[in-house]
Formats: sequence, structure tokens, C-alpha cells
Amino acid sequence: MRRLLLSCWLMSALSVLAQQHIDLSGEWQFRSERESGVVKLPGSMLTNGKGDQVTVDTKWTGSLYDSSFYFNPYMAKYRKAGEMKFPFFLTPHRHYVGNAWYERTVMVPKAWKKKQVTLYLERPHIETTVYVNNHEVGHQMSLSVPHAYDITPYIIYGKENQIRIQVYNGIENVCVGQDSHSVTDQTQGNWNGIVGRIELQQGPVIWRKRVVPHLDNHTVDIIINEATYHLPLGADTLLWDEFHPQLYTRTVKYKGMPVCVTFGLRTIGVEGSKILVNNHQVWMRGTVGNCCFPETGYPPTDEASWERVLVKCKEYGINHIRFHSYCPPEAAFNVADRLGIYFQIEGPSWPNHGVKLRSGMAIDQYLLDEGRRMIDTYGHHPSFCMMAAGNEPAGNWVAYCNDWVKQMKAYDPTRIYCGASVGGGWAWDDGSEYHVKAGARGLDWDKHAPHSDDDYYQQLLYPRNYKGSEPNHAPIIAHEQGQWCAFPDFKEISQYTGAYKPGNFEIFSDLLRDNGMASQAEKFLMASGHLQVLAYKYEIERNLRTKDYAGFQLLGLNDYSGQGTALVGVLNVHWNEKGYCTSDEWKQFCAPVVPLAKFPKFVYTNHETLQVPVEVYNASESELDDARVTWRIAEHTGTFPVSSIQLGKNTELGTVSLSLAQYEKPTKLTLEVAIGGKAFNHWDFWVYPQQPAVAAKVYETDTLDAKALKVLEDGGDVLLTAAGKIRYGNDVKHTFLPVFWNTSWFKMRPPHTTGAYIQNTHPVFRDFPTDDWQNLNWWELTNRAQVMNLAEFPHDYQPIVQPIDTWHVSRKLGMLIEARVLNGRLLMTTMDISSSLEHRPVARQLRYSIMKYMASADFKPAISLEADVIRHLFEQDAPRVDMFTKESPDELKPKVM
Repeated sequence: MRRLLLSCWLMSALSVLAQQHIDLSGEWQFRSERESGVVKLPGSMLTNGKGDQVTVDTKWTGSLYDSSFYFNPYMAKYRKAGEMKFPFFLTPHRHYVGNAWYERTVMVPKAWKKKQVTLYLERPHIETTVYVNNHEVGHQMSLSVPHAYDITPYIIYGKENQIRIQVYNGIENVCVGQDSHSVTDQTQGNWNGIVGRIELQQGPVIWRKRVVPHLDNHTVDIIINEATYHLPLGADTLLWDEFHPQLYTRTVKYKGMPVCVTFGLRTIGVEGSKILVNNHQVWMRGTVGNCCFPETGYPPTDEASWERVLVKCKEYGINHIRFHSYCPPEAAFNVADRLGIYFQIEGPSWPNHGVKLRSGMAIDQYLLDEGRRMIDTYGHHPSFCMMAAGNEPAGNWVAYCNDWVKQMKAYDPTRIYCGASVGGGWAWDDGSEYHVKAGARGLDWDKHAPHSDDDYYQQLLYPRNYKGSEPNHAPIIAHEQGQWCAFPDFKEISQYTGAYKPGNFEIFSDLLRDNGMASQAEKFLMASGHLQVLAYKYEIERNLRTKDYAGFQLLGLNDYSGQGTALVGVLNVHWNEKGYCTSDEWKQFCAPVVPLAKFPKFVYTNHETLQVPVEVYNASESELDDARVTWRIAEHTGTFPVSSIQLGKNTELGTVSLSLAQYEKPTKLTLEVAIGGKAFNHWDFWVYPQQPAVAAKVYETDTLDAKALKVLEDGGDVLLTAAGKIRYGNDVKHTFLPVFWNTSWFKMRPPHTTGAYIQNTHPVFRDFPTDDWQNLNWWELTNRAQVMNLAEFPHDYQPIVQPIDTWHVSRKLGMLIEARVLNGRLLMTTMDISSSLEHRPVARQLRYSIMKYMASADFKPAISLEADVIRHLFEQDAPRVDMFTKESPDELKPKVM
């Protein structure tokens, strides 16, 4: 490998000497439609402090489904010009859509005379028109590949030459749609400028660089523009894949100029439900690259930046990245080639929200042209394995995408094609080679107690809107899986040092403070974060258990900073850890080899016997030989009688069996399964005994009735079991699982909460061992349970069980509170701890613990409340939360064609 790298370096050096270039980075004269000055390129108007001041009248490129910011009196302080802060995405200080002109002079040496001269602009945004010495050279409008111009006829050799580049960043001509990640302010921002390499090159425009391997006869075709070079390879040539990212370099001469091409040899294809790389089945563990780069507002073009991102993906068990409605620069492909990551590139379009396919709009031809440009420019990269036209289209999109797939496959058969990446409600596009589709994703825990013995197989055979008479057998990759949220990490604010500022995080922090919960910020982050990881764990494991599922694409491993601020990542938008999940913890359930325990439930009583089948997902490069599989529960251990583990899914290892009679007290246990030094996974479960009733001297009622008031007046104790009786807070919908995406983008669609923070050291839990977050044992108590809105409680009071409200509102909520009322003591809960206790061991145990606590000397509520505060919880409505939404996110789901 060292010899190959040295060879590449020598040939690259020779190429530079032969194809001399002049670096044009640095200062350029600048003029927009409203200002002028000097800017530095590579860069954008924003990174140069140019553009219009951001105000409430700024016309953003992107949908704003939540317009409450513009009407809510609380937000008035954030609407001041010069001090703007937005809750729905990061805040730039400047914004500009229109024409801008960049101009400088450059001396072209006489030695270049009679040779072609190319002006190379690696990544302009969006349209460029080039003038050299006042002659118009041409116009280009690719969002995905460099703009390269042959300026030979206009050059004066040996003298200064004036180069003027007009850049226009309006989107009406490219017609990709306002929410496309290639252009929208929800992601990178709709910037005006030029980034990456900006240079004059001695030599012709290289507009096509592709590699076609012929593994059967050990040859390779290297295609440079219109020329094809047939080169022999050795019979011992190694192939490229995620496990062996072997690269080779060859140099060919095009029009007398050496062109160095680095490539990997691989095939990719589809066989039934399988995706095959080099005739070896692979499974995709993917994330979505959303083009969120807050320090610059545009994707980096240097390899070091991409190395940081892609190495982090590998550390978290990711082998696949889908680039949502945009294409990354060359540097990303180079790094992915070296690391062994499978890329799905997309046309730079989300043709929805006013843009439709096959409706007579410019987008139809643009996506075809752009697709060919991306193949021509990046087609030599082995990481460029998969391609789609774009994201979630509207219009007559199935017919269009089926035709797009045919044309792209005919243009370059060395990769596989999907018409579009779509949600579950979209039609079935039967022309795709593989499908990226939602529907077979998520957890059904809103209706059923948590379990891990299910899969999605029937939803693969008959996907939503599938019209076939026979079951589907094409590969499906789960579209945008997960989207489970965590509470904002306000420590992240200091990480924003560049073009975009976290005004959204500052607003959310202010809301938390103003509602008396500033002290809870880190607790909310950690509690919601642990629940987020739990949801991801069990959804990913469900995917890995599913026969014939080709994989998944998370949305995403890191946060999405737009569309209402979607905090769906275990990493923040900067790809930094938040403190509640490490890569080692994540890789227990997201890795090439994952043990999978099939729990029918996670809550047991001590008269039961645990019976848990265990299987393994083996997506490594081969069968695992000498596999020693062990399990442990506390002091109990065992070994499964297997010696090797075949490649693939659903390989049964055995069943863990354990009598639970020995656990006479409520106990949290953990099943651990290890496969030698190759894999480890674990699952928590709980055992509860049958407890006797507690004779506590309390009056129990489900409302603050006259007797309750009399008991309190007389100095007695009252237990209010108010499940289903609350009005002040009944607008907040709490489920066990956290917020999906966020409430702003989906106009307060429930659920509204991200789990709960639990004061687990409080003496009320002395006989109810618990984590400080809403772990699986809390499902029975909290799923679809009511919450109390504690707006009338003391400002600094924090309840014992505290649901975590959407960060767009941050109401103080409670499920378990205590207070002194009148002359007595009151404990109140909205969790059901009264009904069907013979079938609900968790509720039975919590009730037992509460009763013992209320009968003890520890029952000392810290706050005093007027009786009316409690009465209002039953009799009054909380202030309405109005998102003032004028648009509907249902527009994201086009009618099935």
C-alpha cells in the first residue's frame, strides 16, 4: 500500500508540473445589488459579512410551518432588527438572494500560449456567468459539480487578465424546491459565493472521469471525457468494499496531459431482496447527511473536515450515508473511498412544496442533466455506489422516476439506482432497483408494552401502497429511521463560533429559565438523551431482526439544525458527543455483528421463569469461526453451544432460561450477551414481587372533594390518584416514546414530551428502585398518562416525576407532586396506580412504595399550596398554545398517483 501511495504522489506531482495551475484564492473585488467592497474567496457573502440585515421581513428559502414566532408576544424581543433570533433554524447575521459580482485580475504566463486554459470553480452557489476581459464566456448552474470554463479564446498571455464572475443564488431557474438541502436556509443556507478550489488550469476542461472495472478479464476502462483507455490489471488485484477499501492509481494521457485517476474495483448489484457488493451480500447501517455545517453555512471541501465526520460515522457502526437532496464535494468521496463507506448520492432536489415532477417544470430536465453531471464527475469513486433522483417528490413522480432510473442505468450501469427516497405515504415506484421507503420503521409501543421479539417482515412483503399481486422481493432500506428527539444541550451554544449562531438554543434556554426550570437543563438533557438512545436501540434491533431488510438510514446520527430544530442525533450538529452515549455504547446495537435478545416483555413477576431466545446479526465480511457465545444475568452465567456463526441474519444461538423466584424484592436486572471479543449487547428487565397492602392513614380520592379538604383542614394526609381527571394540563400529550422530529414543524402533533426526569433518590422510591429517567419499567405508568401543568406552583418548585415538555414551550409539568395544603399533607399523581393492579406489577409496586412513604417520617413536603391551586388542576384549562400555523406539514405527503 505504501508503494501505491508513493506512486500516486509521484504521478500527482508530475501531473501538477504538466498541468500548471494558478491559485485564485484571496481577495476579490465584490459588488451585489446593494453594496460593494472586498471579499475573500473561497467563501460566501455571509462569511465575508456581506448581505442584508436579517429582519422579520427576510424572505427565507424554505418552508416555515410554524409562524407563531411572528405573532407570539413572548418572541417580540427576538424580532428586533440586529438582534434577531429564530426558533426554527440557526440564525445568520446576514442574508442575501440575488446577483453578486466577484472580480480580480490575474497574469497568465506566456508559457501557456497555444495551450488551453480552464477556469475551475469547485463549488459555486448557484449559477455562474463568467466574463474574461469583458467577453462573456458562458453560464452554468450545477449545484453538484464544479463549474469549469474553457477561457482560452479570451486570454491575453503575458499580461493581466480581468476575470469577473456573476453568481446568482435564486432557485427559480434550477427549480429544485425551497426545502432541498442543496439550497434551503433550513440546512446549509442559501448562500452566494464560491468555495473550494478556484484556479486557472493549464489544460482542457475535464468534465468526465469514470472507471468501469471488468473483473472477469482483469481489466479496467478509464474514461476521460470522450476518450476511453483500456488498462490491464493483475490477476491478484484486490477488490474494494467496506472491509477492504483497496485503492489503485493509474495515469493516462489525455490530449498530451497526464491525468491521474485513483479508483477502487468493485461491483454492486441487486439479487432479489439482496444488495450485493462484489457478489457478497451487504446490509446498510446508514445515516443521512443533511448538509448542516453551521460554522461556514456550506459543505467543507477539504479532506480533513470530511475525515472527522466520516471517521465518527465509522466509530458509531455506520457503513452507509445517504446525502439528502444534495451531493457532497470531491473531498467527501476521497475520504469515503479510503475508509470504506457506501454513499447514496441524490439529485439536489426536494421537488415538493410548489415544485412537482412531470408537470411541465424545469426540474424534469434539470435532474436528468444533473444526474449525468454527477456520474461524470464522481463516477470513478468506488464509494459512489447508489443514487436517487431526490427526496419525497410530488407530481406524477412515479412515472418520472421510473424513467429517470432507466436513463441513469443506461448511462452508467456500475451503480444501483432508486427513483426517490420517500416516506411511508408515498406511492410504490416499481422501476427502482432498490427502495428507500418508510413504513416499515418505528416502534409500536404507543399501544403495546415494550418487547423485542417482533420485526417488519410483513411490511416488506406488502409495503404501504404496494400494488403488486405477488409479494415484494426488491431490496428496501428504511427511510429516515428514528427521528427520536432529546432536549437541547445548552452547553452546545459555545461551540458556535462561525457564520451561524444558535439563537434557537438561546430562545429555548430563556423559555426554560422563565418557566422556573433553569436548574433542570442538564437533567432534562440526560434523561431525554437516555430515552432517545433506548428508542434508537430497539428500533435498530427490530430492523436487524427483520429477514430480508437491506438496512436503514437514520435521520440522523447527528442533529438537524433546521425545520423547527430537530434534535434527533446522539451527536450534535457539530458531530460532537452530548455526554449520554458513547460510540462503544452505540455499537452494541449498531455494528457488523450484533447479538439480539428477543424479549416478549421487560417486566416480570417473581413467580415466572425468564425465557428469552437469542439470535445474531452477522453483517461482517465472513462466517465467524470459533465463536464463543456467553450470557450473564447478575451472578448467573451460561454458554450457547455454537462453534461458528454464518453470515446473515436470524441465526439462532439458543435460549436464556432463568427462574425468577429468588428475587423477593423489586429488582432491575441486565441480560448481557458476548460473542468472544467481537460483539457485546445488553438489555435491562425488571422483576417485581407480590407485595402486601400497606395500612396507611391516608384518605385516597381521585378529586379534591369536600372530604379531602376536611381531612387536610384537620391536619390529615390525602393521596390524590387523579389519572384521567386533570384539565389544567390535558392539552399536553405524553407517551412513553419521545417527540418525533419536533413539535414546531408538525404544528404540535403529539406527543409533546421527551420522557421525564425522575428524582430517583427521593424517599418515595425507597421501595421502587428506578433510574432518574423514564426507562422501560415506566411504560405501564407513563404511556398516554395525563400530566399536570404546574404554572401556578412556586416558580422554583420541581416535581418528583417531571415530564419534559417540548423545548418550543417548556411548560413546567408533573406526574407526581407533594405539598402541604391547609393543615395537612397531600401527595398527588396522574399515573394510574389504582386499577387492575393484579395485572400491573409496576403500578402495584409504585403504589406500595408511595403508601409506605406516606406512612413514614420522611413524608415532609417542602412547599405549601393554597387549595385553589390543586382545585384549578381539576377545574380550569391551561392557556392555549397556538402555533399560528398557516401551512400544513401534510403537504409533505403528496397524493398517491
